[in-house]
Amino acid sequence: MGKILKNTWALFTGIGIILLANGLQGNLMGVRSVIENFSSLSTGIIMSGYFIGYFVGSNLTPNMVSRVGHIRVFAAFASTASLSILIIATYVNPIVWTLGRFLTGLSLVSCYIVAESWLNDRANNRTRGKLLSVYMIINYFGLACGALLLNFDNPTSFKPFILVSILLSISLVPILLTKRPAPKFKKIGTLSLVELYKISPLGTVSSFCTGAIYSALFAMFAVYATKINFTLFEISILLFLTTIAGAFFQAPVGYLSDRYNRRVIIVLCNLFSAAFCLTLIFISGDKLFNLNALHLLLNINILQDFNLLTYAGSSKLYFFIIITVYAGITLCIFSLNLAHTNDFVPKEKFVAAGGGLQLVFGLGAMGGPLLCSIVMDILGPNGYFVYLIIFHIIIGLFGIYRMAIRQVIENPDNTFTPLPRNITPLGIELDPDTGVDLSNKENKN
Repeated sequence: MGKILKNTWALFTGIGIILLANGLQGNLMGVRSVIENFSSLSTGIIMSGYFIGYFVGSNLTPNMVSRVGHIRVFAAFASTASLSILIIATYVNPIVWTLGRFLTGLSLVSCYIVAESWLNDRANNRTRGKLLSVYMIINYFGLACGALLLNFDNPTSFKPFILVSILLSISLVPILLTKRPAPKFKKIGTLSLVELYKISPLGTVSSFCTGAIYSALFAMFAVYATKINFTLFEISILLFLTTIAGAFFQAPVGYLSDRYNRRVIIVLCNLFSAAFCLTLIFISGDKLFNLNALHLLLNINILQDFNLLTYAGSSKLYFFIIITVYAGITLCIFSLNLAHTNDFVPKEKFVAAGGGLQLVFGLGAMGGPLLCSIVMDILGPNGYFVYLIIFHIIIGLFGIYRMAIRQVIENPDNTFTPLPRNITPLGIELDPDTGVDLSNKENKN
């Protein structure tokens, strides 16, 4: 492990700093948008801008890397991400912020693609599993620690935005100073959406819904927490716990999915997640819904005086515990989707299947924050959890339906692999189960 870290420290340092900046930026903008009294719809559009940029960048960047090389692409887009946050800090306007978030998503996915391509070049069949594990840990801890940086200064100040820009600029240094030549870029093919659905309907539908869940879970959580009057310190702790929980829950959930029917685990994870969301509604201390809006929509009065528990004392502790467990379970669903899909494809198509699921995931993620903001606008802050419940229930019910009409297939070549939520198909190739032959590559490590 020491030798692996010695030969990859520049990559891991650079990408870790970028993740630190990303963990701060998205949550900082969510809190600031509430302070600036942006409407829920405007905030949802702003946050969706990131995932639209991420989706566009994941399709454009491979061609750019092939033409101009890894280092130039990384330098250009890290600089663009640094510039975009300065524009955001200067012009506090929903339209400018949406464009800024689009540029950030476009830029950061380009940096991830470059880093994961480089990691593949430095891996061999013996070390790639370890590299993937280190990369996953850096992902989760980078994003989680970035959330703690919310306490750096008041969100209304320009200083936190400057800090994001500084971190993105610093991330360039270890990458640009690396002595090893950049690798030749290898594009990763994907399965078509139709072919992917025929292979695994549940994996495809669940990946789309998971994209809608994950994008709203992280893009809108700071918005939700600010609206129900959490302090900035409490928001940062909540974001840290919900992010880091994803890393700790991967092993036990993966063990269960390898031992039992994987579809059963997917269904149970989503049904438990929906139950936790419902519980969170009742202990959040807000009214269940925006009752005036609900009255206009449904023309009923039965909920007019229905108040929840006062948000104080022990109920706050319960909220912290339940949201952490919920996030831990939910953040395993993408890896479960990939493992389930790979149960139905030969080993040589594992990476292509992963690329296809990433495409479906991205389609769901682009509209997640926007749809979530609309539900919150109609039902009030706790519409956030109502939105999450809807997509968890869709996955759960569809999974039950698929179990009723299709027998499970055991694939001895496939096991559950913990994956970070923002991994690209190039990172998926690091999974030892993919069968990618790296043994003949010159070992320069």
